[in-house]
Amino acid sequence: MRGFLRGLVPKRFRKEGIVIPVVRLQGVIMSGGNQFRPTLNLAAVAPVLEKAFSVKDAPAVAIAINSPGGSPVQSRLIFTRIRELAREKQKKVLVFVEDVAASGGYMIALAGDEIIADATSIVGSIGVVSGGFGFPELLKKIGIERRVYTAGENKVILDPFQPEKEKDIEYLKSLQLEIHQVFIAMVRERRAGKLSDDETVFSGLFWSGTRGLELGLVDSLGDMRQELKKRYGQKARLQLVTAARSLFGRRIPGVSPVSLEGVTSGLAAGLVEAAEEKAMWSRYGL
Repeated sequence: MRGFLRGLVPKRFRKEGIVIPVVRLQGVIMSGGNQFRPTLNLAAVAPVLEKAFSVKDAPAVAIAINSPGGSPVQSRLIFTRIRELAREKQKKVLVFVEDVAASGGYMIALAGDEIIADATSIVGSIGVVSGGFGFPELLKKIGIERRVYTAGENKVILDPFQPEKEKDIEYLKSLQLEIHQVFIAMVRERRAGKLSDDETVFSGLFWSGTRGLELGLVDSLGDMRQELKKRYGQKARLQLVTAARSLFGRRIPGVSPVSLEGVTSGLAAGLVEAAEEKAMWSRYGL
């Protein structure tokens, strides 16, 4: 009789083991993006994180990360939001590294109370990189003259249409060192008592999940499903939390909608950005 009555209750209201909300964070980390070219940033992931941490009776939130990095600002903002929600909702954060959690991706992974990686995943790359292109010789060849008018002698620092200047490069490197020190401090704080004394950890190198475990960058090796079932029982259910959808079924990103004019005018820039994204993934053999 009890089983019969239980069967009359809609499945979503039945208590069949512990529910663990799962959030998947995947992609290059940068501001902007839209439904046609999604990116990983706070605006896009904040609603999903809020939804996941609001699941009642869930003892933990599982976060899967697959990112080669990107904006240090957006990486740190996402890290901070995860930690704030973990404290507010009193939930443990379990981070699972899939293909890669490198650079900004690893910065986000630091938000986990524990980091579990696949043995063949890529972790680390604790450093800062800036990249771009220079076109001064191209302009000469096609007969274009660059004209820039500024108030402030440093307003055109690192202009890609002018030859590089040593003082500009030195200034950029000083900024990189400052950001690198912030990153290092985050790693030391979050991995306190676990981190290896090997200083190459902060050199920008990246390692397999197996080596990452030896260096103290991760806590254990494994995959999400098996690990959560082991911790919370075979009846534990993994509930994937996703963004809200529009009337047409597309996920609504946490950014302003894109217009046809925006798509057209941004085509050239989009191609360059796509090439840069591909280069970021390729660095890790992906």
